[in-house]
Amino acid sequence: MAAGTIYTYPENWRAFKAQIAAQYSGARIKIASTPPAFTFGQTNRTPAFINNFPLGKVPAYQGDDGFCLFESNAIAHYLSNDALRGATPQAAAQVLQWVSFADSEIIPPASTWVFPTLGIMQFNKQATEQAKEDVKKILTVLNQHLNTRTFLVGERISLADITVACSLLWLYKQVLEPSFRQPYVNVTRWFVTCVNQPQFKAVLGDVKLCEKMAQFDAKKFAEMQPKKEAPAKKEKGGKEAAKPQEKKEKKKEESKPDPEEEMDDCDAVLAAEPKAKDPFAHLPKSTFVFDEFKRKYSNEDTLTVAIPHFWEHFDREGYSIWYSQYKYPEELTLTFKSCNLITGMFQRLDKLRKNAFASVILFGTNNDSSISGIWVFRGQELAFTLSEDWQIDYESYDWRKLDPDSDECKTMVKEYFAWEGEFKHVGKSFNQGKIFK
Repeated sequence: MAAGTIYTYPENWRAFKAQIAAQYSGARIKIASTPPAFTFGQTNRTPAFINNFPLGKVPAYQGDDGFCLFESNAIAHYLSNDALRGATPQAAAQVLQWVSFADSEIIPPASTWVFPTLGIMQFNKQATEQAKEDVKKILTVLNQHLNTRTFLVGERISLADITVACSLLWLYKQVLEPSFRQPYVNVTRWFVTCVNQPQFKAVLGDVKLCEKMAQFDAKKFAEMQPKKEAPAKKEKGGKEAAKPQEKKEKKKEESKPDPEEEMDDCDAVLAAEPKAKDPFAHLPKSTFVFDEFKRKYSNEDTLTVAIPHFWEHFDREGYSIWYSQYKYPEELTLTFKSCNLITGMFQRLDKLRKNAFASVILFGTNNDSSISGIWVFRGQELAFTLSEDWQIDYESYDWRKLDPDSDECKTMVKEYFAWEGEFKHVGKSFNQGKIFK
Protein backbone atom coordinates (compact mmCIF):
# COMPACT_ATOMS: atom_id res chain seq x y z
CA MET A 1 0.00 0.00 0.00
CA ALA A 2 1.32 3.41 -0.97
CA ALA A 3 2.46 5.78 1.77
CA GLY A 4 3.97 9.22 1.32
CA THR A 5 3.49 12.99 1.15
CA ILE A 6 1.62 15.19 -1.32
CA TYR A 7 3.06 18.69 -1.66
CA THR A 8 0.53 21.29 -2.70
CA TYR A 9 -1.01 24.62 -1.80
CA PRO A 10 -4.29 24.69 0.21
CA GLU A 11 -7.54 23.87 -1.62
CA ASN A 12 -5.86 22.67 -4.82
CA TRP A 13 -8.53 20.84 -6.84
CA ARG A 14 -5.83 18.97 -8.76
CA ALA A 15 -4.56 17.55 -5.47
CA PHE A 16 -8.13 16.70 -4.46
CA LYS A 17 -8.14 13.91 -7.07
CA ALA A 18 -5.27 12.12 -5.39
CA GLN A 19 -6.59 12.80 -1.88
CA ILE A 20 -10.00 11.33 -2.71
CA ALA A 21 -8.42 8.33 -4.41
CA ALA A 22 -6.38 7.72 -1.26
CA GLN A 23 -9.55 7.87 0.84
CA TYR A 24 -10.92 4.97 -1.18
CA SER A 25 -7.76 2.89 -1.46
CA GLY A 26 -6.51 3.40 2.08
CA ALA A 27 -3.18 4.81 0.89
CA ARG A 28 -1.45 6.53 3.78
CA ILE A 29 -0.71 10.08 2.69
CA LYS A 30 0.34 13.25 4.44
CA ILE A 31 -0.53 16.64 3.00
CA ALA A 32 2.22 19.27 3.07
CA SER A 33 0.52 22.52 2.13
CA THR A 34 1.41 25.02 4.84
CA PRO A 35 4.59 26.15 6.64
CA PRO A 36 6.84 24.76 7.93
CA ALA A 37 6.29 21.64 5.83
CA PHE A 38 5.68 23.48 2.56
CA THR A 39 5.50 27.11 1.42
CA PHE A 40 4.27 27.54 -2.14
CA GLY A 41 6.61 29.72 -4.15
CA GLN A 42 9.53 28.98 -1.85
CA THR A 43 9.81 25.29 -1.03
CA ASN A 44 9.06 24.28 -4.60
CA ARG A 45 11.91 26.47 -5.87
CA THR A 46 14.61 24.91 -3.71
CA PRO A 47 17.29 22.70 -5.33
CA ALA A 48 16.15 19.69 -3.29
CA PHE A 49 12.57 20.01 -4.55
CA ILE A 50 13.61 20.68 -8.16
CA ASN A 51 15.88 17.65 -8.04
CA ASN A 52 12.84 15.45 -7.40
CA PHE A 53 10.28 17.47 -9.37
CA PRO A 54 12.05 19.30 -12.24
CA LEU A 55 9.15 21.62 -13.12
CA GLY A 56 8.71 22.76 -9.52
CA LYS A 57 4.94 22.43 -9.85
CA VAL A 58 2.39 21.00 -7.46
CA PRO A 59 0.80 18.69 -6.62
CA ALA A 60 3.87 16.53 -6.29
CA TYR A 61 4.15 13.21 -4.49
CA GLN A 62 7.07 11.68 -2.63
CA GLY A 63 6.68 8.20 -1.19
CA ASP A 64 8.14 7.18 2.14
CA ASP A 65 10.32 4.86 0.04
CA GLY A 66 11.65 7.80 -1.99
CA PHE A 67 9.49 7.21 -5.08
CA CYS A 68 8.54 10.56 -6.69
CA LEU A 69 5.76 11.58 -9.06
CA PHE A 70 4.53 14.82 -10.56
CA GLU A 71 1.34 15.48 -12.59
CA SER A 72 -1.93 15.14 -10.70
CA ASN A 73 -3.43 12.35 -12.82
CA ALA A 74 -0.35 10.17 -12.37
CA ILE A 75 -0.41 10.72 -8.61
CA ALA A 76 -4.13 9.95 -8.39
CA HIS A 77 -3.62 6.78 -10.47
CA TYR A 78 -0.75 5.61 -8.26
CA LEU A 79 -2.69 6.19 -5.04
CA SER A 80 -5.77 4.37 -6.36
CA ASN A 81 -6.56 0.67 -6.11
CA ASP A 82 -7.55 -1.75 -8.89
CA ALA A 83 -11.25 -1.04 -8.38
CA LEU A 84 -10.70 2.68 -8.98
CA ARG A 85 -8.36 2.16 -11.94
CA GLY A 86 -10.67 -0.35 -13.65
CA ALA A 87 -10.70 -4.05 -12.81
CA THR A 88 -10.63 -5.21 -16.47
CA PRO A 89 -8.64 -3.95 -19.46
CA GLN A 90 -11.86 -2.54 -20.92
CA ALA A 91 -12.81 -0.75 -17.70
CA ALA A 92 -9.27 0.60 -17.27
CA ALA A 93 -9.38 2.01 -20.82
CA GLN A 94 -12.74 3.65 -20.11
CA VAL A 95 -11.38 5.23 -16.95
CA LEU A 96 -8.44 6.64 -18.92
CA GLN A 97 -10.91 7.89 -21.54
CA TRP A 98 -12.81 10.00 -18.99
CA VAL A 99 -9.63 11.23 -17.31
CA SER A 100 -8.43 12.47 -20.71
CA PHE A 101 -11.88 13.91 -21.43
CA ALA A 102 -11.70 15.98 -18.24
CA ASP A 103 -8.30 17.45 -19.12
CA SER A 104 -8.93 18.15 -22.80
CA GLU A 105 -12.66 18.96 -22.92
CA ILE A 106 -13.72 20.27 -19.49
CA ILE A 107 -10.82 22.26 -18.07
CA PRO A 108 -10.19 24.69 -21.01
CA PRO A 109 -13.75 26.10 -21.33
CA ALA A 110 -14.33 25.88 -17.58
CA SER A 111 -11.23 28.02 -16.98
CA THR A 112 -12.22 30.56 -19.64
CA TRP A 113 -15.66 30.98 -18.09
CA VAL A 114 -14.90 30.74 -14.37
CA PHE A 115 -11.62 32.61 -13.99
CA PRO A 116 -12.94 36.07 -14.95
CA THR A 117 -15.70 35.69 -12.33
CA LEU A 118 -12.95 35.28 -9.73
CA GLY A 119 -11.14 38.40 -10.88
CA ILE A 120 -7.99 36.66 -12.05
CA MET A 121 -8.51 36.89 -15.78
CA GLN A 122 -9.71 39.70 -18.02
CA PHE A 123 -13.24 39.18 -19.31
CA ASN A 124 -13.62 38.52 -23.02
CA LYS A 125 -17.27 38.32 -24.06
CA GLN A 126 -16.69 36.33 -27.23
CA ALA A 127 -14.43 33.81 -25.49
CA THR A 128 -16.83 33.46 -22.56
CA GLU A 129 -19.85 32.89 -24.80
CA GLN A 130 -17.94 30.25 -26.72
CA ALA A 131 -16.90 28.63 -23.41
CA LYS A 132 -20.54 28.47 -22.32
CA GLU A 133 -21.44 26.68 -25.56
CA ASP A 134 -18.54 24.26 -25.09
CA VAL A 135 -19.68 23.55 -21.53
CA LYS A 136 -23.18 22.82 -22.81
CA LYS A 137 -21.76 20.27 -25.26
CA ILE A 138 -19.74 18.65 -22.47
CA LEU A 139 -22.74 18.45 -20.17
CA THR A 140 -24.86 17.02 -22.99
CA VAL A 141 -22.35 14.23 -23.57
CA LEU A 142 -22.24 13.45 -19.85
CA ASN A 143 -26.00 13.69 -19.48
CA GLN A 144 -26.62 11.17 -22.25
CA HIS A 145 -23.99 8.81 -20.89
CA LEU A 146 -25.44 8.97 -17.38
CA ASN A 147 -29.04 8.54 -18.52
CA THR A 148 -28.87 4.80 -17.79
CA ARG A 149 -25.85 4.76 -15.47
CA THR A 150 -25.19 5.69 -11.88
CA PHE A 151 -21.45 6.19 -12.42
CA LEU A 152 -19.24 6.79 -15.44
CA VAL A 153 -17.62 3.35 -15.53
CA GLY A 154 -19.21 0.25 -14.05
CA GLU A 155 -21.43 0.17 -11.00
CA ARG A 156 -19.11 1.83 -8.50
CA ILE A 157 -17.09 5.00 -8.09
CA SER A 158 -13.93 4.92 -10.16
CA LEU A 159 -11.06 7.30 -10.86
CA ALA A 160 -13.15 8.49 -13.82
CA ASP A 161 -15.82 9.85 -11.46
CA ILE A 162 -13.24 11.37 -9.12
CA THR A 163 -11.40 13.17 -11.94
CA VAL A 164 -14.44 14.44 -13.83
CA ALA A 165 -16.21 15.58 -10.63
CA CYS A 166 -13.14 17.53 -9.50
CA SER A 167 -12.85 19.10 -12.96
CA LEU A 168 -16.49 20.24 -12.79
CA LEU A 169 -16.19 21.46 -9.21
CA TRP A 170 -15.59 25.14 -10.00
CA LEU A 171 -18.34 25.22 -12.62
CA TYR A 172 -20.88 23.89 -10.13
CA LYS A 173 -19.70 26.19 -7.36
CA GLN A 174 -19.39 29.37 -9.40
CA VAL A 175 -21.52 29.56 -12.57
CA LEU A 176 -23.88 26.63 -13.15
CA GLU A 177 -26.99 28.24 -11.71
CA PRO A 178 -30.25 26.20 -11.54
CA SER A 179 -31.65 27.40 -14.87
CA PHE A 180 -28.40 26.61 -16.72
CA ARG A 181 -28.02 23.14 -15.25
CA GLN A 182 -31.73 22.24 -15.49
CA PRO A 183 -31.41 20.39 -18.86
CA TYR A 184 -28.64 18.22 -17.42
CA VAL A 185 -30.40 16.53 -14.53
CA ASN A 186 -28.47 13.29 -14.90
CA VAL A 187 -25.14 15.08 -14.59
CA THR A 188 -26.23 17.05 -11.53
CA ARG A 189 -27.67 13.91 -9.91
CA TRP A 190 -24.38 12.11 -10.50
CA PHE A 191 -22.26 15.08 -9.32
CA VAL A 192 -24.27 15.47 -6.10
CA THR A 193 -24.04 11.71 -5.50
CA CYS A 194 -20.26 11.83 -5.87
CA VAL A 195 -19.53 14.86 -3.69
CA ASN A 196 -21.73 13.46 -0.92
CA GLN A 197 -19.80 10.19 -0.66
CA PRO A 198 -17.90 10.08 2.65
CA GLN A 199 -14.57 9.80 0.83
CA PHE A 200 -15.31 12.93 -1.21
CA LYS A 201 -16.66 14.88 1.77
CA ALA A 202 -13.59 14.04 3.82
CA VAL A 203 -11.56 16.05 1.28
CA LEU A 204 -14.01 18.58 -0.21
CA GLY A 205 -16.26 19.24 2.77
CA ASP A 206 -19.81 20.32 1.92
CA VAL A 207 -20.09 21.44 -1.70
CA LYS A 208 -22.73 24.13 -2.22
CA LEU A 209 -24.12 24.36 -5.73
CA CYS A 210 -24.25 27.78 -7.38
CA GLU A 211 -27.50 29.69 -6.87
CA LYS A 212 -26.73 32.67 -9.11
CA MET A 213 -24.26 32.74 -11.98
CA ALA A 214 -21.20 34.77 -10.97
CA GLN A 215 -20.25 37.64 -13.29
CA PHE A 216 -17.01 39.40 -14.14
CA ASP A 217 -16.14 42.00 -11.52
CA ALA A 218 -13.96 44.70 -13.10
CA LYS A 219 -13.16 46.27 -9.73
CA LYS A 220 -12.03 42.95 -8.26
CA PHE A 221 -9.94 42.26 -11.34
CA ALA A 222 -8.24 45.67 -11.04
CA GLU A 223 -7.52 45.08 -7.35
CA MET A 224 -5.85 41.76 -8.09
CA GLN A 225 -3.49 43.11 -10.74
CA PRO A 226 0.07 43.90 -9.64
CA LYS A 227 0.47 47.59 -8.94
CA LYS A 228 2.63 49.48 -11.41
CA GLU A 229 5.14 52.02 -10.15
CA ALA A 230 4.34 55.65 -10.97
CA PRO A 231 6.67 57.11 -13.62
CA ALA A 232 9.54 59.14 -12.17
CA LYS A 233 9.22 62.91 -12.41
CA LYS A 234 11.59 64.62 -14.82
CA GLU A 235 14.42 66.52 -13.21
CA LYS A 236 15.38 70.02 -14.32
CA GLY A 237 18.61 70.42 -16.20
CA GLY A 238 17.78 69.25 -19.70
CA LYS A 239 19.16 66.27 -21.60
CA GLU A 240 22.60 66.31 -20.05
CA ALA A 241 21.23 66.06 -16.53
CA ALA A 242 18.95 63.22 -17.61
CA LYS A 243 21.78 60.97 -18.81
CA PRO A 244 23.12 59.98 -15.37
CA GLN A 245 19.55 59.22 -14.32
CA GLU A 246 19.07 57.00 -17.39
CA LYS A 247 22.20 55.09 -16.51
CA LYS A 248 20.96 54.57 -12.95
CA GLU A 249 17.63 53.30 -14.24
CA LYS A 250 19.39 50.84 -16.53
CA LYS A 251 21.47 49.57 -13.64
CA LYS A 252 18.37 49.14 -11.55
CA GLU A 253 16.71 47.15 -14.31
CA GLU A 254 19.78 44.94 -14.66
CA SER A 255 19.87 44.25 -10.93
CA LYS A 256 16.17 43.51 -10.56
CA PRO A 257 15.60 40.20 -8.76
CA ASP A 258 13.89 37.37 -10.59
CA PRO A 259 10.12 37.81 -10.60
CA GLU A 260 8.12 35.88 -8.09
CA GLU A 261 6.92 32.50 -9.30
CA GLU A 262 3.89 32.84 -11.50
CA MET A 263 0.98 30.53 -10.77
CA ASP A 264 -0.81 28.89 -13.66
CA ASP A 265 -4.51 29.60 -14.14
CA CYS A 266 -5.67 26.82 -11.85
CA ASP A 267 -3.25 27.91 -9.13
CA ALA A 268 -4.51 31.46 -9.49
CA VAL A 269 -8.14 30.45 -9.02
CA LEU A 270 -7.46 28.91 -5.68
CA ALA A 271 -5.14 31.68 -4.56
CA ALA A 272 -7.97 34.10 -5.31
CA GLU A 273 -10.49 32.39 -3.04
CA PRO A 274 -11.43 34.44 0.00
CA LYS A 275 -9.33 33.44 2.97
CA ALA A 276 -11.22 31.80 5.80
CA LYS A 277 -11.05 33.55 9.15
CA ASP A 278 -8.34 32.19 11.41
CA PRO A 279 -10.11 30.41 14.32
CA PHE A 280 -7.13 31.27 16.54
CA ALA A 281 -6.92 34.95 15.63
CA HIS A 282 -8.47 36.03 18.94
CA LEU A 283 -5.65 34.51 21.01
CA PRO A 284 -2.77 36.69 22.26
CA LYS A 285 0.70 36.08 20.88
CA SER A 286 2.53 33.25 22.64
CA THR A 287 6.18 33.02 23.64
CA PHE A 288 6.20 29.34 22.63
CA VAL A 289 7.54 29.03 19.06
CA PHE A 290 5.60 25.93 18.03
CA ASP A 291 7.40 25.47 14.71
CA GLU A 292 10.76 25.48 16.45
CA PHE A 293 9.67 22.61 18.69
CA LYS A 294 8.34 20.70 15.66
CA ARG A 295 11.69 21.09 13.92
CA LYS A 296 13.48 19.83 17.02
CA TYR A 297 11.12 16.87 17.17
CA SER A 298 11.59 16.05 13.48
CA ASN A 299 15.34 16.48 13.24
CA GLU A 300 16.87 15.80 16.65
CA ASP A 301 16.72 13.17 19.37
CA THR A 302 13.31 13.04 21.02
CA LEU A 303 14.35 12.19 24.59
CA THR A 304 17.49 14.29 24.91
CA VAL A 305 16.57 17.34 22.79
CA ALA A 306 12.93 17.65 21.68
CA ILE A 307 11.14 16.86 24.95
CA PRO A 308 13.46 19.02 27.14
CA HIS A 309 12.98 21.85 24.61
CA PHE A 310 9.21 21.37 24.80
CA TRP A 311 9.05 21.74 28.58
CA GLU A 312 11.59 24.56 28.71
CA HIS A 313 9.58 26.72 26.29
CA PHE A 314 6.01 25.46 26.78
CA ASP A 315 3.55 28.34 27.35
CA ARG A 316 0.97 27.12 29.87
CA GLU A 317 -1.30 30.09 29.21
CA GLY A 318 -1.13 29.96 25.44
CA TYR A 319 -1.30 26.19 24.89
CA SER A 320 -3.03 23.16 26.40
CA ILE A 321 -2.33 19.43 26.47
CA TRP A 322 -5.06 16.81 25.96
CA TYR A 323 -5.32 13.03 26.20
CA SER A 324 -7.54 11.28 23.66
CA GLN A 325 -8.86 7.73 23.62
CA TYR A 326 -10.88 6.04 20.85
CA LYS A 327 -14.36 5.22 22.14
CA TYR A 328 -15.00 2.03 20.20
CA PRO A 329 -12.02 -0.35 20.55
CA GLU A 330 -14.34 -3.32 20.07
CA GLU A 331 -14.83 -2.22 16.45
CA LEU A 332 -11.10 -2.25 15.69
CA THR A 333 -10.10 -5.29 13.63
CA LEU A 334 -6.96 -5.51 11.49
CA THR A 335 -4.22 -3.18 12.65
CA PHE A 336 -3.66 -1.63 9.21
CA LYS A 337 -7.32 -0.62 9.11
CA SER A 338 -7.02 0.88 12.59
CA CYS A 339 -4.01 2.88 11.40
CA ASN A 340 -6.09 4.15 8.49
CA LEU A 341 -8.51 5.63 11.03
CA ILE A 342 -5.69 7.70 12.49
CA THR A 343 -4.26 8.70 9.11
CA GLY A 344 -7.69 9.63 7.77
CA MET A 345 -8.35 11.88 10.74
CA PHE A 346 -4.99 13.59 10.30
CA GLN A 347 -5.70 14.23 6.61
CA ARG A 348 -9.03 15.84 7.38
CA LEU A 349 -7.36 18.10 9.95
CA ASP A 350 -4.69 19.40 7.59
CA LYS A 351 -5.55 23.07 8.20
CA LEU A 352 -5.12 22.57 11.95
CA ARG A 353 -1.46 21.59 11.67
CA LYS A 354 -0.12 25.09 12.29
CA ASN A 355 -1.76 25.21 15.72
CA ALA A 356 -1.59 21.61 16.87
CA PHE A 357 0.76 18.70 17.47
CA ALA A 358 -0.17 15.13 18.28
CA SER A 359 1.30 11.70 18.80
CA VAL A 360 -1.39 9.04 18.39
CA ILE A 361 -0.54 5.40 19.03
CA LEU A 362 -2.13 2.08 18.08
CA PHE A 363 -1.66 -0.48 20.83
CA GLY A 364 -2.19 -4.25 20.66
CA THR A 365 -2.65 -6.65 17.75
CA ASN A 366 -5.27 -7.65 15.18
CA ASN A 367 -8.77 -7.79 16.75
CA ASP A 368 -7.40 -6.70 20.12
CA SER A 369 -6.23 -3.12 19.92
CA SER A 370 -6.84 0.41 21.15
CA ILE A 371 -6.01 3.93 19.99
CA SER A 372 -4.98 6.82 22.22
CA GLY A 373 -2.83 9.90 21.96
CA ILE A 374 -1.48 13.15 23.34
CA TRP A 375 -2.48 16.40 21.60
CA VAL A 376 -1.10 19.91 22.08
CA PHE A 377 -3.39 22.75 20.97
CA ARG A 378 -3.07 26.52 20.72
CA GLY A 379 -5.34 27.99 23.41
CA GLN A 380 -7.11 26.38 26.34
CA GLU A 381 -10.11 24.90 24.54
CA LEU A 382 -10.48 21.73 22.51
CA ALA A 383 -9.58 23.04 19.06
CA PHE A 384 -12.03 20.92 17.04
CA THR A 385 -14.99 23.05 18.12
CA LEU A 386 -13.47 26.14 16.49
CA SER A 387 -14.18 25.01 12.92
CA GLU A 388 -16.84 22.82 11.34
CA ASP A 389 -14.15 21.38 9.06
CA TRP A 390 -12.41 19.80 12.06
CA GLN A 391 -15.42 18.08 13.63
CA ILE A 392 -15.69 14.95 11.50
CA ASP A 393 -13.73 12.56 13.71
CA TYR A 394 -13.18 14.06 17.14
CA GLU A 395 -16.49 12.88 18.63
CA SER A 396 -15.30 9.29 18.19
CA TYR A 397 -12.79 10.00 20.96
CA ASP A 398 -12.98 10.77 24.66
CA TRP A 399 -10.98 13.89 25.53
CA ARG A 400 -9.39 14.86 28.83
CA LYS A 401 -7.41 18.03 29.49
CA LEU A 402 -4.16 17.39 31.37
CA ASP A 403 -2.41 19.52 33.96
CA PRO A 404 1.02 20.37 32.48
CA ASP A 405 2.53 20.49 35.96
CA SER A 406 1.33 17.01 36.95
CA ASP A 407 3.53 13.93 36.97
CA GLU A 408 0.85 12.14 34.95
CA CYS A 409 1.10 14.69 32.14
CA LYS A 410 4.89 14.70 32.08
CA THR A 411 5.01 10.90 31.93
CA MET A 412 2.42 10.68 29.17
CA VAL A 413 4.12 13.38 27.10
CA LYS A 414 7.42 11.54 27.41
CA GLU A 415 5.98 8.14 26.51
CA TYR A 416 3.75 9.28 23.65
CA PHE A 417 6.31 11.64 22.12
CA ALA A 418 9.08 9.01 22.32
CA TRP A 419 6.88 5.98 21.51
CA GLU A 420 8.44 4.07 24.36
CA GLY A 421 7.67 3.45 28.00
CA GLU A 422 5.43 1.34 30.21
CA PHE A 423 2.07 2.86 29.10
CA LYS A 424 0.54 1.49 32.31
CA HIS A 425 -2.84 3.10 31.59
CA VAL A 426 -3.19 1.17 28.32
CA GLY A 427 -2.50 -2.45 29.19
CA LYS A 428 -1.40 -3.35 25.66
CA SER A 429 1.93 -3.30 23.90
CA PHE A 430 2.97 -0.57 21.46
CA ASN A 431 2.16 -1.46 17.84
CA GLN A 432 2.81 1.72 15.83
CA GLY A 433 2.38 5.47 16.07
CA LYS A 434 1.47 8.44 13.91
CA ILE A 435 2.59 12.07 14.31
CA PHE A 436 0.45 15.10 13.45
CA LYS A 437 2.60 18.22 13.02
